[in-house]
Amino acid sequence: MNQHAKSAVLVSRTATVLVAEIDNRPVNALSHSVRAGLAAALDELERDDGIEAMVIASRGKLFSAGADITEFGSEMREPFLGEIVARLDSSPKPVVAAIAGRAMGGGLELALACHGRIANSDAGFALPEVKLGILPGSGGVVRLPRLVGVDPALTMIAEGKEVSAAAALDCGLIDRLADANLQEAAVSFAAELASPGALRRASTLPFPPFDRAQQEEARKRYAKKYRGREAPQRAVELFAMAAVTPFEEAARREYEVCRELLSTSQSRALRYSFQAEKAARKIENIPDNVEPLDIARAGVAGCGTMGRGIAIALLDAGIDVALYGRKEASLASAREAIAKTYASAVKRGRLTEDAVQGRLSRLATTTDISAMTGCDIVIETIAEDLEAKRELISAIDNVANDDTIIVTNTSFLDLEALATATSRPKNFAGMHFFNPANLMKLVENVRAKNSSAKTLVTLSTLAQRLSKTAVTVGAAEGFVANRMLSKRTREALFLLQDGATPAQVDRVLTEFGFPVGPFALADMAGLDVLAATRAARFDGMSERERGADIVERLVEAGRLGRKSGEGYYRYASDGRQSEDPSVAELLENHRRERGISARQIADEEVLERCLLALINEGANLVDTGTAARGSDIDVVWTRGFGFPTHLGGPMFWASERGLPFILDRLKHYSATVGPEFFAPSELIDRLAAENGRLVG
Repeated sequence: MNQHAKSAVLVSRTATVLVAEIDNRPVNALSHSVRAGLAAALDELERDDGIEAMVIASRGKLFSAGADITEFGSEMREPFLGEIVARLDSSPKPVVAAIAGRAMGGGLELALACHGRIANSDAGFALPEVKLGILPGSGGVVRLPRLVGVDPALTMIAEGKEVSAAAALDCGLIDRLADANLQEAAVSFAAELASPGALRRASTLPFPPFDRAQQEEARKRYAKKYRGREAPQRAVELFAMAAVTPFEEAARREYEVCRELLSTSQSRALRYSFQAEKAARKIENIPDNVEPLDIARAGVAGCGTMGRGIAIALLDAGIDVALYGRKEASLASAREAIAKTYASAVKRGRLTEDAVQGRLSRLATTTDISAMTGCDIVIETIAEDLEAKRELISAIDNVANDDTIIVTNTSFLDLEALATATSRPKNFAGMHFFNPANLMKLVENVRAKNSSAKTLVTLSTLAQRLSKTAVTVGAAEGFVANRMLSKRTREALFLLQDGATPAQVDRVLTEFGFPVGPFALADMAGLDVLAATRAARFDGMSERERGADIVERLVEAGRLGRKSGEGYYRYASDGRQSEDPSVAELLENHRRERGISARQIADEEVLERCLLALINEGANLVDTGTAARGSDIDVVWTRGFGFPTHLGGPMFWASERGLPFILDRLKHYSATVGPEFFAPSELIDRLAAENGRLVG
């Protein structure tokens, strides 16, 4: 087999079949060097009469992850991917894609333009462009439905869903599976397609019917599921267009829409969010060569709701868990709750009974703290009581191995005060999970002043293993997430004092794009829990914050939220939420006692005060170094609190609006609400003067 390098594509020949292997690792992105290499391979296929067919394969773990995102927004060099795809489709000689690993985005579009597709059983297929606010632009929209049908194609394109090799074979996306000698099987397949009449092009197949009723149903579904997002709706429009438009014209329109979407603010925000999550993995001032501690066995100290959720997350990641509780009765409740969670997963088809039994066999429960001996990491999860946590951390410290990492899951307490309870401060840090810990995708890894590089890298690696996004933050009160959330909560309560209703505040923020408003969220969390948090923070509150004791009044009235059927709202037996006149009366009494006259509050004021409270505090956190980057704050808010990803996060949103505008509004509310709440951050003041940004 002769082989010679052509750019980032290695070209060889087996008998009468040319093999072009993409070699642009680690992800085989379709950068200029790859496109040029494929063009050269196609030149050779076309001019050499001794070559009857071609196979496109790859080296490394992926067939191709698609376009090179670093080329977005810049002037791309020819040949463009669309040109390569068009040449593949029109080639008189058959081309087969040999897909090992994942074919994503442009990588899948490349494969769709081939005349045959063969993959190994580990392969995966996706057109995830919608997650970047764009849509396929090189034939994905016009070819995929012709192969698999409208519904599966629309799910892949409008939702960015990945399908397995088995599912791809079932729906017609690929033609064959070959686990042994994939490339050899692809060469044989290509030779078969060289027979007269065997070649099939996706572009010549009919586009399946997509009538108005189907279109309207799809629009409604995506309007609900992806509220405010433009790209899923444009996908429906493109499908409707392609169903009644000749292939070449439809392909041109697909490319035009992709280019249009690329220049939108939503796409800029979503591409920014993608890069922000990558940046968050880089821990400030930690060398790249630090190796994490291998975590095989973990201890969870505390078997309440948070401890149970963390235990499930660890078990799901294949880690053995020792769950500690003070009383056997509480451990029995924990075991029952964990088993119930897994039973629900089985019922929904997410896990098999065998998989659940495998997980539960790795769970040991104990009332003996010495069971933490031999654990690689121990996570303390008990309630927010400083002395109780210090006592438990000290007990763990006494029995743990010398290299064991000890972690606290505190939300608000002083991390340095907790660190003094251990004799190994370099092995101590915070790992702030969000409830429910087995489901929520964010974790704040909190750096204490003595936390070692190995400890921090281990926590970051563990978070990835738990399928969570980790952001490393400093040890300020409330860290980043809860510190900023407390400012929004403060403003929401102040707005109620000023005359807004819970329903108005929730409506304004959900219309902005949050999945749930602050008061409906409070009812879900439990008002008694929030009252306890306020009590723990009472000494650090301002006079007005202490006086905004609406949560406490609701709890005193027996209104605990959804769990009691009444909170800020009233809840029917089926869970439906409605406004409650008694809450309006409670608020009016509260205002009267404090001499506050209710006024009509515009929706614009509700939104500005809630968002500016976040943004201003975020800028303070960046300025003090608690957050390493403004983009880290945006990751916390998009992954942890549902800030609309297509708006980038609070720091990106503020930067897009312009910091001079943000500064002006902060000054306005500083004068009307109070400078202790809205005095502009020094960072915003400085950056606004130069029309700078809070993010890159």
